[in-house]
Amino acid sequence: MRQIVLDTETTGLDPAQGHRIVELACVEMENRSLTGRHLHLYLNPDRDSDPEALAVHGLTTEFLSGHPRFEEVAQQLVEYVNGAEVIIHNAAFDVKFLNAELTRIGLQKFDSMCAKITDSLLHARELHPGKRNSLDALCERYGISNAHRTLHGALLDSELLADVWLAMTRGQDALLMDFQEEDGNGANGIRLEQFDASTLNVVLASEAELQAHNDYLLGLDKAAGKPAIWRALQDA
Repeated sequence: MRQIVLDTETTGLDPAQGHRIVELACVEMENRSLTGRHLHLYLNPDRDSDPEALAVHGLTTEFLSGHPRFEEVAQQLVEYVNGAEVIIHNAAFDVKFLNAELTRIGLQKFDSMCAKITDSLLHARELHPGKRNSLDALCERYGISNAHRTLHGALLDSELLADVWLAMTRGQDALLMDFQEEDGNGANGIRLEQFDASTLNVVLASEAELQAHNDYLLGLDKAAGKPAIWRALQDA
């Protein structure tokens, strides 16, 4: 299954007030593995960022003025996310901006391009109710280093979120659990490890054990007055 982890940086908090996207990044995963194929765009918003937003992402008007406008690269985004599940932390915020940008240039809304939009923040709140679930907090909880993150950047945040998402959901493909005291390094005190089937010993039943098993099934058949349906089909 193809999944895209997406993040944006913006000039402010609300597109209804004329705020725009200044950076967009997407990281691709196939079958829960990072592919190395990503989309990263800086965008000229034709306006200044609010001081609060500039303090978060550090992308100045001068720097952004040398990059394309959203309408010039929108088709790259459309083709990249088409048919994929898109994972976004606090999806309502990013989707609101993406829809505003796409609608402004006459394209369909973002959510109609994707197979599914998954909000990793809502997923984290379900797993860790009552705890901080910001990206930084989740990196700390799952032992993912974000020491190099001094400013918010869409590409770095997407890469961190991809690692966090795989850590949050790896219980789906892991069978070994190490129960530990809560120390901030595990998820709710449980550390899930990748399951390696090659470490298991294969033990075959002996002839005596197979005969004992067959005798037991015959006893069940006798008690029921007829063979079990699956045994009758097996013998057919």
